[in-house]
Amino acid sequence: MPTSTRELLIEERFCGPPGAVNGGVACGSLAALLDETVPPAAEVTLRRPVPLGRPFAAHRNGDGTWVVEDGDALVGEVRPAPRVEFAVPVEVTFEQAQAAASRARYYDDPVFPGCFGCGTARPPGDGLRIFPGPVGGVLAAPWTPDPSVTDADGSVRPEVVWASLDCPSGIAVGEAGELPPDTAVVLGRMTATVAARPQAGDRCRLVAWAAGRDGRKLYARSALLGPGDAVLAAAGSVWLTVPRQAVESAS
Repeated sequence: MPTSTRELLIEERFCGPPGAVNGGVACGSLAALLDETVPPAAEVTLRRPVPLGRPFAAHRNGDGTWVVEDGDALVGEVRPAPRVEFAVPVEVTFEQAQAAASRARYYDDPVFPGCFGCGTARPPGDGLRIFPGPVGGVLAAPWTPDPSVTDADGSVRPEVVWASLDCPSGIAVGEAGELPPDTAVVLGRMTATVAARPQAGDRCRLVAWAAGRDGRKLYARSALLGPGDAVLAAAGSVWLTVPRQAVESAS
């Protein structure tokens, strides 16, 4: 039986696919439900799109995990996880990331131009505008956080750190899998550790790469690097292939 319930609402600014919350923002927002225990990492499994701009509920179980629901529909599950740690396979400078920006094949015909994380239609200061491209076998993108995504001490909000790790990994698996034009990917699970959060104006980089495939499941890793090359946050993600038409027409 649930031991406590919270009502959540995520603002419409943080959209990903049409009518749904950006996957990274969704996972980071749900990971915050574990704030009483502060685990080394949080694992968030998304069962359906997270509602955008309207309330939904989260219920804490006796074992410390959380179940997230939209009415009677299961939205996702949240649980503590071991720390996410791995070596970034390629050293990428900020200048290399700048030169590679937007050069992923994805940007020839982006599926989600309005996405908070990677959307080309989002103006500066609104979306994150993280546009990865290939560098030495990985995808990399520069990112200088805007003050609008920070909290009172000037640090990037935790759920936005998760968002920064999200889209680069999805684009990475799409590029590696050479998906057909009628196929898109959506985030199914994200496990992340946030060791430190950057400040507004920091010259950061995102690095992401594919880590395998099992049928419809595509695996990726991604890392957020700060100005001094430290890995500020890292994530392992599971993406699911879906018909492109289904996600483009969702509302």
